Formats: sequence, structure tokens, C-alpha cells
Amino acid sequence: MRSTAGLRSARFIGGVLLALGAAVMAWAWVGGPAAIGADEARVDIGIRYSAFSRDEVTVRAGQPLTVVLHNGDPIAHEWLVGDAAFHERHRTGTETVHGARPNEVSLAPGATVTTTVTFQQPGEYLYICHLPGHEAYGMVGVVRVVDGP
Repeated sequence: MRSTAGLRSARFIGGVLLALGAAVMAWAWVGGPAAIGADEARVDIGIRYSAFSRDEVTVRAGQPLTVVLHNGDPIAHEWLVGDAAFHERHRTGTETVHGARPNEVSLAPGATVTTTVTFQQPGEYLYICHLPGHEAYGMVGVVRVVDGP
């Protein structure tokens, strides 16, 4: 038989663990920092309520960037990353599904997709969901590519 002090202690520890777990999940939802290491960077980007969980990622030129995309919405989305000319083609294009190129990802409702892209030139590359109305709604972010280490 447990004492009431032991039960209170167990409940307290359980509450702390639950709070810690919730904090980690919230941190993961907003993406946490992009882990820029010597070889590769990795970042999680959630999608919920037609919004990306983070609107900025930084990586070094030539460093592979692995992006794990989580679509938490009941509708499809896409993650297309490139320069201004790339996005202009997609705004007026007719491609409805992407996936053959690492910088063009389609996400079904509830899907998680991982892709790896490498930018050779420093600069800013937008990522946008070009499904009708989504860009205007704010589904836009930027990958900032910086020089060297």
C-alpha cells in the first residue's frame, strides 16, 4: 500500500514529465532551430491552419538541408522552394502534383514528407504553397543561404 506522500510525489513527477513532453512537442511544432552542422542541416516544418510553423530557415551554401514537412491539415498543401523566376512559373503553371524534384513537394492531408535540397549560391529562396489562394493567405517562408562556416 502506498502512502499519500508517495502518491503526491508520483503525481508531481508525472505532471512535470507531462509538462516537459508538451513543451518538447510545442518546440517541435515551431520547428526548433535548424541544426546547422558540419555536413548537413535538418529542420521540421509543420503545416496547420494553412500556415507553415516557421517562416525562416538558415543554411550554408553547399550544405544539404533536410526538411521534414508535416501536413496537419485536412487539405493538401505543397512546399515549393526556389528563386523569383521559379515561383513565377509555378504561379501560372498547371502542375497539380509535385514530388520528382526535391524542391517541389506535394503533401496529402495528414502526410509527412522528407526532402533534401542543396543551395550552391548564397541568397534568399522563398518557399511557398501555390495551391489556389494559399500564398495570399500567407503560406510563405524563406530559406536564407549564407556563405561558409
